[in-house]
Amino acid sequence: MMVSVKQRIDFKAMRLALKTSTPVFFGYLAIGIAFGLLLKDAGYPWYLALIMSVFIYAGAGQYLAVGFFTNNANFIEVATVTFLVNFRHMVYGLSLFDKFNMTGRLKPYMIFSLTDETYALLTSVKDPVDINKGQFYFFIALLNQFYWVLGGLIGAIAGSFMTINTKGLDFALTALFIVLLIEQLKSYHTRIPFFIGGFCAVVAIAVIGKENMLLFAVISSIIMLLVCRERIIEDDLN
Repeated sequence: MMVSVKQRIDFKAMRLALKTSTPVFFGYLAIGIAFGLLLKDAGYPWYLALIMSVFIYAGAGQYLAVGFFTNNANFIEVATVTFLVNFRHMVYGLSLFDKFNMTGRLKPYMIFSLTDETYALLTSVKDPVDINKGQFYFFIALLNQFYWVLGGLIGAIAGSFMTINTKGLDFALTALFIVLLIEQLKSYHTRIPFFIGGFCAVVAIAVIGKENMLLFAVISSIIMLLVCRERIIEDDLN
């Protein structure tokens, strides 16, 4: 089932995607507003939040970008840190080949718009029946980006008219990750992947420190998940 730009819109798929992505709406609206406020507080125009959210759409990467701007970071530093922060998305994509192929010509957008939250929804939602699956996946990704753009725009515009203490706002993204983790815990019977992820993260922090732990934690988690793959599948089915 392929999605073509010439095909009619499956409104049933759109409505289901809207319902499925509602939790992300509340999370993205909050952290998007926080991003917009932080960007405006750093002295940048409101429309930069719109441009970044449409063309970059990187969540944590956009939060980091505010720090890069204010500290005049060099290109090598920006490229290295951004790669390390977003490396996990390359891993996410490996498990979504089949679903992305269903979206046909929209596949490039699906690759571009893949975020932690979109990945969480695509991998935990049950495959819909009697609707265009490709469009369903596409609308989830599109709606999620719309929520993010809307939040960033609201925050940046609000920051233009009022002075707000932005201390602690950058924790909003972490809070959303925690909520999604809880949703993932509810979706699966097995707890092995979560223990593996937590163990690798703790070891990475202990060995190389929290500033550079992400890449090590991701790679070691993947290796352990592959080694324990059969055990995880068996445990999840029981």
